[in-house]
Amino acid sequence: MGYPQKVLQIADDIKTMRIRGAGRIARSAAEAMKHAAVEYNGNPYLGEFKEYMVNVAKLLISTRPTAVSLPNAVIYVLRSLKGRGSFEDARKAVISYAEEFIKNSEEAVKKISEMGAKRIKEGSIVLTHCHSTAAVEVIAKAYREGRVLKVYNTETRPFLQGRITFAHLRKYGVPVVQIPDSAVRYIMDEVDYVVVGADTVTSNGAVVNKIGTSQVALAARESRVRVYVAAESYKFSPLTLIGELVKIEFRDPEEVVPHEWLERHPGVRVLNPVFDVTPPEYIDAIITEYGVLPPQAAILILVDKLGWTLDSIKYSDNILGNLEKIIE
Repeated sequence: MGYPQKVLQIADDIKTMRIRGAGRIARSAAEAMKHAAVEYNGNPYLGEFKEYMVNVAKLLISTRPTAVSLPNAVIYVLRSLKGRGSFEDARKAVISYAEEFIKNSEEAVKKISEMGAKRIKEGSIVLTHCHSTAAVEVIAKAYREGRVLKVYNTETRPFLQGRITFAHLRKYGVPVVQIPDSAVRYIMDEVDYVVVGADTVTSNGAVVNKIGTSQVALAARESRVRVYVAAESYKFSPLTLIGELVKIEFRDPEEVVPHEWLERHPGVRVLNPVFDVTPPEYIDAIITEYGVLPPQAAILILVDKLGWTLDSIKYSDNILGNLEKIIE
């Protein structure tokens, strides 16, 4: 059977980056799982419904390969099917788990903003890169408390997510100066704190985020500027516990240079990586809904708070090929 139009729209919006930011991607994926359950019109048999939900999960996860928030959100909802005894019970469970994930995600951002704001001293200048709801909320909360005087935010090329950040911060009344990505080192001596988000946090505390984040962190380290990462717990990758590497997404070269230019210069290769990896030694703290921790303690979030163990990771590197194991 086909998928509801709303599910297909969300999947396409995630793939084409109309839906951006790891948190928003995760909440949208959970919303798509809920819509799929609500609008299911196939046979009311448990086995058929489970197969349908697994296929919806595969569709959503396949849209973006790097942001771990996406599979974590989908798997959280999919796990609701385990042990269900009837079709109606299973459908209600999917809807309930999806709503619970969205609610917990929104509450996590609020907790992060409160804890993160406390880490910023009064009268500070902050730099942020790309767009992260959690990072924006930390900065906005700190501004309301008189801790932030001004924010520098990068354009974040080639997709210019920094303009979204600029608009959100201005909505809160925060004084913002937008700068080219290449100006980060030039203004870093004015900066007191760097606050960024994360698409993925690995078990050793390395942070995968929008391309350019590692350069921002390197410039901050050189200038002895503290770097804070605001990240909800569902951005922590359980697969890194078993040694899996985070796959870095590469997108269309035409996002970097126009099609006409490529046609005029045949044979020229253009690389468009979407993310890079910031090593844990360049990060002062990761701010989560469970508290502020050094990056080296990231494994505690995965094991102590989220309950991941080596035995509980059943899908290894082939998530799409092993989703059925989630609901066995």
